[in-house]
Amino acid sequence: MKTFSLQSGSCGNCYYYESAGVRLLFDAGIPFRRACERMAAYGIDCGTFNGLFISHDHSDHTACAGVFQRKLNVPIFCSRDTHHVMSQRLGKVCKTQFQYFTPGDSVKVGHVTVQTIPTPHDAVNPCAFIVDDGQHRVGILTDLGHCFPALKRCLADLDVAFLESNYDCDMLDQNPAYSPRLKHRISGGRGHLENTESAEMVRDHAGDRLQMLLLSHLSQDNNSPGLALQTAKTILAKRPQVKIHIAPRDAVSTLIGRETLRRPRPIATQLSLLDSLA
Repeated sequence: MKTFSLQSGSCGNCYYYESAGVRLLFDAGIPFRRACERMAAYGIDCGTFNGLFISHDHSDHTACAGVFQRKLNVPIFCSRDTHHVMSQRLGKVCKTQFQYFTPGDSVKVGHVTVQTIPTPHDAVNPCAFIVDDGQHRVGILTDLGHCFPALKRCLADLDVAFLESNYDCDMLDQNPAYSPRLKHRISGGRGHLENTESAEMVRDHAGDRLQMLLLSHLSQDNNSPGLALQTAKTILAKRPQVKIHIAPRDAVSTLIGRETLRRPRPIATQLSLLDSLA
């Protein structure tokens, strides 16, 4: 298994996952050429892929989905509502190339299971993902709205988490370029997670399996990598087994591979992910 983010932030999102011949991309908010260049940085080519998963309709996750589909000739996995909203920016993609799920469904791609998790973000039928190859579980958890109950339970059995740490509360409050309405959208229950909120959720709810935490979807205007990293390290000081990294806005993240993770242990619980989002 190997995984990394190609880019993470409001300027564009894309995540790579591979396990024993199954290769998946999650979101396509960056140009295809840039994605190929960033995969090449880890010796990965733009050859055969098994699918492109789309979390929600916002352009920083979908802007280049049509190009990705045509270049890679892969099915797009998304909800019907997401397809409907993003259809005008896709270009020519045959309807047969779409495989629909309802957030909360599990999708099998070869030996890999992708669990979709409904989220309370301000999009149409948005979701996050847990990717499980039977040995390690990777969470791609951004655009979350707030720390809803199913999200907390997801953390209990993850080995790797790309977890939203979007903004710093003080920076957002003091930003004169953001209107009160926009500030409320970001900090409200359907917006994004703040640095402290994100780290405290890991501290309180992550299980002993968690080894790699990649702080993701950082705001350019209301956060900084150094601030997000320091906040997380301070709050998670009593969890030294968790290695904390930044998923950059403009570069690939640290490569997480099977050799960098401890031998997996049996998954402790079967999560019920369709509980209330309250």
